[in-house]
Amino acid sequence: MTVSRRTFARAAVAGTALVATGAGRALAQPGVLANTAYLMTYFTESPNMVGANYGLHLAVSRDGLNWTPLNQNNPVVTPTAGELGLRDPFVFRKQDGTFVVVATDLNGTDFSRSSQYLHVWDSTNLTSFTGYRRIRMHTWANTHTWAPTVFWDAGRGQYGIVYSANQGGDVFMVNYTGDFRTVSSPQVFFSPGFGVLDGDIVVDGGTTYLYYKNLGNGNLYGARSSTGAPNSFTTYTGGLRQGNAIEAPLLLKTNEGGWRLWGDSFSPVNNDYYAWSTSSITSGSWSVLNQRDYTPPLNAKHGSMVGITDAEYSGAVSRWGSPNWVRLKSSNYPDRFVRHADNIARLDAYPFDPYQDQLWRMVAGLADSGGVSFQSVNYPDRYLRHYDYAVRLDVNDGTAVFRADATFYRGAGLADPAWTSFRSYNFPDRYLRHFDNLIRIDPISTATDRQDATFRVTP
Repeated sequence: MTVSRRTFARAAVAGTALVATGAGRALAQPGVLANTAYLMTYFTESPNMVGANYGLHLAVSRDGLNWTPLNQNNPVVTPTAGELGLRDPFVFRKQDGTFVVVATDLNGTDFSRSSQYLHVWDSTNLTSFTGYRRIRMHTWANTHTWAPTVFWDAGRGQYGIVYSANQGGDVFMVNYTGDFRTVSSPQVFFSPGFGVLDGDIVVDGGTTYLYYKNLGNGNLYGARSSTGAPNSFTTYTGGLRQGNAIEAPLLLKTNEGGWRLWGDSFSPVNNDYYAWSTSSITSGSWSVLNQRDYTPPLNAKHGSMVGITDAEYSGAVSRWGSPNWVRLKSSNYPDRFVRHADNIARLDAYPFDPYQDQLWRMVAGLADSGGVSFQSVNYPDRYLRHYDYAVRLDVNDGTAVFRADATFYRGAGLADPAWTSFRSYNFPDRYLRHFDNLIRIDPISTATDRQDATFRVTP
């Protein structure tokens, strides 16, 4: 039995899990718990690069769909050698249960710069990242080393590090390693006769799955192999795309045994992520996930995901901390968030800059501590308040009228009780809602009204 990198210890029963050995067998290990949550690594960019940061970012999730950035969405570690920045960080659980992170050696968007190296860190339990080093993957000049992915090759008893390189065309290369310090000579791993980019690999049972971007038509595809050996993969899916452009396929076997495929938008000016799901990866058929069902981390780009235990989840949150701000995501326009612009409260499609315009500190209500008020993160002397039923961002003038206008009662979503609606403190027959992309307080009567007044409170 080969244990996937994203489902390590998934088979736990009564505190006993299956842990892969060096030969790919599974042995019972008392006390090793099942994965019940997820961790994501990524870097950040935003449309005008206000949110660009090329360090290692972390987020956690209970369901693998809705993500909480850690460390206030700041990097937990940043490269100190090479290009002094990273892209495409990839987290992998090794055979001993600890983690390794590998990442592209590139700081920013100057893709003409080429590095022969990858950044590497070790982590025991995701509360620290140590042993920083770079590993040299090849010696070719003017050849990039992008978007690494890692898999365990049970037949070789080694890890394969697969990455994008331009060797007579855009292909995937592989180097094998046992310690992520020394690597074998590079060899071509996948070269289907057209340019490819951004591979991601998951081993499931006796099959190795490789998902990639076809540079010829811009779509994502899946290939598979019964051995995982170089040049043994056959494409078996049709092309997949959402939005105007897509790249960076991220293949995840969930803790429950289903599958998800994520795709990163080609540019930070577009939606950051799209997603699909399937109950059977062997079919090659994927269903589009509604954006209402998932919320990636703020400004996240080209990430990776790994299943983690409850203890690892709690430890990471305790070490790095959850955000001290929230965002309000629309129920019926799930690509849009409540933000302020020119002191007017609006509902706009994300991403945008300044991205901080959508960040709120949801504090105790100014007029009633049993309610809530929305304090702007980037203008902390200002709060959302209604005036002639329109909602705007105003400086707190200390008056009772302002406190009342800026206070709302949080309740179950009018269109979905798992989401949230906000009732006005001083006009209790009216709720926060969007209308023509502006935020107002209005009476709610129709199904459309209820949708417009329903939001997800999310980091």
